Amino acid sequence: MAKESLKKLEERLWDAANSLRANSGLTVHQYSQPVLGLIFLRFAEFKFEHADNELKNTKKTGASLVRERKIGPEEYQAKGIMYIPEIARFSYLLNLKEGVNIGKAINDAMKEIEEYNPNLKSVLPKTYNKLENHILIGLLKTFSEIPMDVEGDVFGKIYEYFLSSFAMAEGQGGGEFFTPTSLVKLIVEILEPYQGKVYDPACGSGGMFVQSAEFVKKHKNSTQNIISIYGQEKSEISADLCKMNLAVHGLEGQIKQGNTFYEDLHESVGQFDFVMANPPFNVSGVDKEKVREDKRYRLGIPTVDNANYLWIEHFYESLNKNGRAGFVMANSASDARGTELEIRKKLIESGVVDVMVAIGGNFFYTVTLSCTLWFFDKGKINSNRKDKILFIDARNIYRQIDRAHREFTPEQIDQIANIVRAYRGESGAGKYEDVKGLCKVATLQEVAEAGYSLNPGRYVGTEVIEESEEDFQEKVKNLSNDLENLFKESAVLEKKIKENLKKIL
Repeated sequence: MAKESLKKLEERLWDAANSLRANSGLTVHQYSQPVLGLIFLRFAEFKFEHADNELKNTKKTGASLVRERKIGPEEYQAKGIMYIPEIARFSYLLNLKEGVNIGKAINDAMKEIEEYNPNLKSVLPKTYNKLENHILIGLLKTFSEIPMDVEGDVFGKIYEYFLSSFAMAEGQGGGEFFTPTSLVKLIVEILEPYQGKVYDPACGSGGMFVQSAEFVKKHKNSTQNIISIYGQEKSEISADLCKMNLAVHGLEGQIKQGNTFYEDLHESVGQFDFVMANPPFNVSGVDKEKVREDKRYRLGIPTVDNANYLWIEHFYESLNKNGRAGFVMANSASDARGTELEIRKKLIESGVVDVMVAIGGNFFYTVTLSCTLWFFDKGKINSNRKDKILFIDARNIYRQIDRAHREFTPEQIDQIANIVRAYRGESGAGKYEDVKGLCKVATLQEVAEAGYSLNPGRYVGTEVIEESEEDFQEKVKNLSNDLENLFKESAVLEKKIKENLKKIL
């Protein structure tokens, strides 16, 4: 299917589904999971029918005729395909007679799929009874228009399109489960997860895993036994979305629900070849006493009420001796002071900080805030890059989607990733050279002289861009935290001075 026709199909399906929502009285949040569940059903039947035809057409050894036979669920599952009982098939639901309770029928279909596919147990949405019959009939007809005779991952792309559209429609809440695809693709292209264990402790709807698998397919033509997926997510809804998203793309993984700050459900320390994440920025209210003895935070516990560096430490500690990490982080973390500076100094001096990429604003669907991509490489300490860090300022690289949103084109992703490949000395990438205003390789000594800042703008020679309102507010918040800590330290010193004076007198 041509890219343009796929885009038109995506938009047509979204417009139809969204108009049905507008007539239902439901919020986007109430509507998103049932809709994604129906796309999932359509996809599941497509994969099932393809496997069903293959199995039915299997020839008996020595025979020349196709033999019809009863095929058990285990035979589909052996091919990596979900077994779909008849009453759970999209076509069965689409052709139900008028007057049938469609909501109950779809709920029953979801239960049947979970019964035969334990990896989806308690994952699929079963709230279809909350939608009126005419809405469900409209949705079934809408998604029946997804063509079946196409090559490539059309279902996966449509599912991804709906995820991103729901994220935009939901506003602030939507950003919790979806990271813009072009940012994810850039992280994956720089990390190069050819094989191994991939971990995302803030996995949302699983975009990092999907793009890692796409990267492997692109370079290896298969994901079979090449990457293993491990994720953790605080929100049950997002964890379920992740499992559904993996299933839509023909993937499986160990996705667990839990608060990553307090629960290390994958026993992550030193375990993973690749860590990639887009954690929630500037989280406050973490109970420091609960994490004080946790091995993941042994570089230090930040005194500020901000969890950015807890995430950063967790990503670092989760890597094995040659592991790589790539993650999205608030700009403020690159220059944070106090205890955060001390943690950053340890990371820099250990030699694991590899690449820093500044990203402009308006890439996210829910906030205009700009961000920075951080990349660690523990294997780097045994290379000629051990005392170097590559800084890239990509704030002026983007394609404007609409007035409020931007993305990277595939060519721009390749352009940025190729700078990193050249810096690493990879074959075919050409010779690396510093380019004023774009990229600069700095030594650890230069970084130390710059106060251990990891802000790319300090090194590549670009002009300081005027801060947005969000950047300004974030800086004020950090300064306020610093000031509060100074007040606390001052109070302690004042108390000690008074005690010492009493002893002297």
